[in-house]
Amino acid sequence: MCSFTADLMLFEEASKYFEKLEEISSRLEMIDLLEQMIKNVGKDEIRALVYFTEGVVAPAFDGIEMGIAEKLAEEAIANATGYEKGVVAADFKKSGDLGSTAESMTSKSKLVRMVHNKFTINEVFAVFRKIARTNGSGSKDTKVKLMSELIAASSGIEARYVVRFALGQLRLGAGDATLMEALSKAKTGSRDAKADIENAYNLCSDLGHVAEVLFDGGIDAVKRFKVSIFKPIRPALAERMPTAQEIIAKMNGECSLESKYDGIRVQVHMDKKSKRVEIFSRRQERITEMFPDIVDAALHEISANEVIFDGEAIAYDDNTGEYHHFQETMQRKRKHGIEEKSVELPLHVFIFDVMYIDGKDMINETYEKRRQTLENMLPKEGMLRPTGRIITMDPKAFDKYFDEVVGAGLEGVIAKDIRAPYVAGARKFSWIKMKRSYKGELSDTLDLVVIGYYLGKGSRTSFNFGGLLCATYNNETDMFESVSRLGTGFSEAQMQKLEKALRAIKTKGKPARVLANIEPDFWVEPKYVVTIRADEITRSPMHTCGSTDGKDGTGYALRFPRLVSDGIRDDKGPDDATTTHEVISMFKDQKRIALHGE
Repeated sequence: MCSFTADLMLFEEASKYFEKLEEISSRLEMIDLLEQMIKNVGKDEIRALVYFTEGVVAPAFDGIEMGIAEKLAEEAIANATGYEKGVVAADFKKSGDLGSTAESMTSKSKLVRMVHNKFTINEVFAVFRKIARTNGSGSKDTKVKLMSELIAASSGIEARYVVRFALGQLRLGAGDATLMEALSKAKTGSRDAKADIENAYNLCSDLGHVAEVLFDGGIDAVKRFKVSIFKPIRPALAERMPTAQEIIAKMNGECSLESKYDGIRVQVHMDKKSKRVEIFSRRQERITEMFPDIVDAALHEISANEVIFDGEAIAYDDNTGEYHHFQETMQRKRKHGIEEKSVELPLHVFIFDVMYIDGKDMINETYEKRRQTLENMLPKEGMLRPTGRIITMDPKAFDKYFDEVVGAGLEGVIAKDIRAPYVAGARKFSWIKMKRSYKGELSDTLDLVVIGYYLGKGSRTSFNFGGLLCATYNNETDMFESVSRLGTGFSEAQMQKLEKALRAIKTKGKPARVLANIEPDFWVEPKYVVTIRADEITRSPMHTCGSTDGKDGTGYALRFPRLVSDGIRDDKGPDDATTTHEVISMFKDQKRIALHGE
């Protein structure tokens, strides 16, 4: 690493900001501190600072992972401080935080510190990028060596955050929405530019890049952001309503009624000239290698030379017309045995939108124009095909189509405003979904964020797991609000898997972005999403979901919740969870349906 450059932020200075962020429980105070930190960096440092604050070495679509496990980090700490690995492991067992262990071991190192220069945030980040890009034979030893050198050159507080960042356990509590508000305040003096920053982020899924553009060209440059191929667009999302009459009234005219497929959402980017195809998940993670059949179909079936399209991949039997269950389709999302599984479970991709084609940004075109473009670029038969749909403003025709779709084994329908643009990264009433319901249950499942868990009792004692505390995401406050304690629907395998995953992200106290009055046995960082079904939504003074002040106000809760997925949803992140607003809307809908006897 090079020596310290005077005007650049030192990693030690950044570490002190990180320490203060951990201690803050108020989101407004967090924004102010982030603003102060951002004001102290230059345009050449802001990308690294944003990535550090997000706890990532690169945006998800780059597909770069740190590849540092706890045992490897323990070895690096031992090498850097002169202690035996057993001593480091014992300290870790006592502290429960390998970052704190690194700080302690570094502060009382047995080795003479060889490097006396202070390192900048860019220099430290460059080492992490090198670690993340180190693969293949001998990569483990190289990663340990690089980590050891970095820790050996660090002060105690630097070592704490070096190790936490490497393990993906930074736990600063600052979500992207909070960070965007801080960027707005730092560069414009108010939060008003947050919407422009968020729009740019929704078009490229790279907040570090957006921040760099903001620093270099100001807010006007951010406003000029356009869609770019191979940078995934954050997906448009649908609102919920319970009846055909209400949906059509909300659309205020004809709508396009599309079949809703319960599969793997994929965003496909294709450049035929370079023969490059990239596939991204709904979380903007690169999953190209998992679906060679989709890559091949994109190159051979689409008439366009360049395209970005949005679709749902689902295992489908052409001979019988049978759609496979979601859990079967999810078996295609794997790193090994890809070819064999593609033969066993062939996919079809049902395309429902096109956002870019042959140099033209389609985001702001009407839905109907995008749909016609989509249909024109596809062959009559093939693996890629448009979603089924009808155009209607008649509730009876709506209900008839809905029944046909559900009878065919699909989830339901999505009604789309034929005049609306593609709204990236947001739920709007330009898309409204209606799903099949089951007797004694809500008409839709909820994707909730795990914020805590309980120890097992009775037959579950041996699993150290007895249930979950779950929350909705309040996208207006960037907070997670408790809505349910979940203690049923777990298999033994799920309990073991959940306990292992959650144990790794335990926190000493309630995370800064969590609003909850109920105290679980262990708080965890809001990271994992699980899918829940319940009988109904009720009002509850125990939970903070939808509570006006998070303390004394009555919130919302789930009655008889149970787990319906196999466990943690890999395809959804905490910011993709069911929102507080959605829960309130579902509560109102169920009351209205009950009153009208529907």
